Amino acid sequence: MSRILMAAAALLLTAATPAVHAADDYVTNADEIVKAADWAKAEVVTLKLDEHSYSPNKVTLKAGQPYKLVLKDEGEEKHYFTAPEFFKAIATRKVEVGLAEIKAPYFKAFELKPKGELTLFFVAVTKGTYTPYCSIEDHRKKGMEATIVIE
Repeated sequence: MSRILMAAAALLLTAATPAVHAADDYVTNADEIVKAADWAKAEVVTLKLDEHSYSPNKVTLKAGQPYKLVLKDEGEEKHYFTAPEFFKAIATRKVEVGLAEIKAPYFKAFELKPKGELTLFFVAVTKGTYTPYCSIEDHRKKGMEATIVIE
C-alpha cells in the first residue's frame, strides 16, 4: 500500500473514532481537593427553582471553600439546573438525592421534578462568573437563569 493510501486510511480511522476529551475541561486534581477539604466547615447554599426563576438569582462563592448546594424545585413543573461551565470550575465530591448518593467526577445538568430536591457537595476552584439556567423550552427566555461568582 502506498504511503498516501496508508495516510488516508489512518486519517479516516482517526476521524471515525470518537475522541474522549471530557476530562480536559474539568478540574484535573478534584479527588485531591475533595479529600483535603474540611467538610465540617462546608457552607450550605440553597437555590430554589420555581416557575421561571432561581432564588436567589446571584450566589457568590469563595475559591477553596467546600459547599453543599441544595437545589429545591418549588414549582409545579420540572426544571433543570444546566451549568456545564460551572461544573467545570468545581471539584465534585457527590450528589445526595433522597436515600442515594451519586459519586461522579463530572456533571452538565440536573433535572428536578416538581418538589424534588438534591444536594451537590463540591469545592469551588476556578474563579469566574457562571450562568446556570433552565434548558426547558422557553424557561431561560422568561428569566430562569442565575449568576454564580467564584472569587
